Amino acid sequence: MQTPANDNAANPAQRALGTLAENTSDPAALDTLAGSEVLVPVPDDASDEDAAGASLALPVLEQSGGGQVVPVFTSELEMAGLLPFVSRYRLVPLGALAAQWPADDLSLSIDAGSEHRLTLTSDGVRTLLARP
Repeated sequence: MQTPANDNAANPAQRALGTLAENTSDPAALDTLAGSEVLVPVPDDASDEDAAGASLALPVLEQSGGGQVVPVFTSELEMAGLLPFVSRYRLVPLGALAAQWPADDLSLSIDAGSEHRLTLTSDGVRTLLARP
């Protein structure tokens, strides 16, 4: 049996997103996702010091309903698909990002432009992805 080429190209985080698209509570997929590193876009107008500093500024996008979402990505290709104008990013462990997630109504969207995107509320980020 032959595996589709795009399955071979998918990284573990992307495969976990595919699993979660079918079963949102799959514990192995959530663990894989939480243990993965994601690309956090850095605006082109940010200084080099801000882009490489110890603190991380989250990019926040306004949603049509008025909510706010932070987009992160599992690969450069996924990021370029939604934000082609962003040329810099920081690689951050998703579980560590989730452990420090703000308590307000800020959502997280992983691979927002993909068919297997996952968007979580603030509570969902801390509950499902934060790891000690």
